[in-house]
Amino acid sequence: MQTGDVPELPEVHALAADLDERARGRVVDRLEVTSFAALKTFDPPVSALHGMVVAGVGRHGKFLDVTVSSAPGAPAAGSGARDDDALHLIVHLARAGWIRWRDAAPAARPRGRGTGPLAARLVLDDGSGFDITEAGTKKSLAIHLVRDPGQVPGIARLGPDPLAPEFTEDVFAGILATAGRARIKGVLRDQSRIAGIGNAYSDEILHAARMSPFTSANMPADDVRRLYAAMRATLSAALDRAEGLRASELKAEKRSNLRVHGRAGEPCPVCGDTIRQVIYADSTFQYCPTCQTGGRPLSDRVLSRLLR
Repeated sequence: MQTGDVPELPEVHALAADLDERARGRVVDRLEVTSFAALKTFDPPVSALHGMVVAGVGRHGKFLDVTVSSAPGAPAAGSGARDDDALHLIVHLARAGWIRWRDAAPAARPRGRGTGPLAARLVLDDGSGFDITEAGTKKSLAIHLVRDPGQVPGIARLGPDPLAPEFTEDVFAGILATAGRARIKGVLRDQSRIAGIGNAYSDEILHAARMSPFTSANMPADDVRRLYAAMRATLSAALDRAEGLRASELKAEKRSNLRVHGRAGEPCPVCGDTIRQVIYADSTFQYCPTCQTGGRPLSDRVLSRLLR
């Protein structure tokens, strides 16, 4: 999977909307788990999903939440209403996971090892459903079946959603002040501070804000204002572009609209300077020297502090 393909807030939001449209109101037949390392919970068992109704699909940051209930018309995921009978199938796609919708289930059931990238398959009562897949050899996709999303450690630690109405500039300023001298690139990616932003969109936000990835989070008020506006505009635009797209279309849409991330060596679309990148272990980021660092190339040596 290319770096720009890693699902972040806009893609996970669109995946949730697509699944919600297709699956809401359908009855679950079964969940077939083929990668048992991906399944992080055992109580309730996945067999508990049989016969339950999909109440809706939402998200928490980068986590997909398929809410099912034994009662028709139960509150949907993210509605804020409580349903004591509900279960939540929570999926974190990590670096290389994806959702693939199927109109009909294959005749043969998957048998675990040897099933390639397939991690799990949800089958609905009419045979439709979706596959949860993960490419590559480094497996980090996670599936939880819980009674409350807060039981998933990653969700319990999530910071606020950057597109929520209550995420004001003052809230953002408080987060940055608390982060102190931490590098802004790392702060934007820290899910416990702000939910849903990853490597690609943090690059895009910083480019739009004309700000170095190594800028300290505790910045002047004018810089906070500029960065806040860039963050909201960048994520909102990506959300608008993804609106109504099917899962199969989202990766190409994301890649085609990234201005700096994944485009090292290409000209900056704003100033024409060559986009550069910093590489550290298995992580990279891209930036424009003219737009973001006063024409100075960044040193890789700083990145070790950024990614701690």
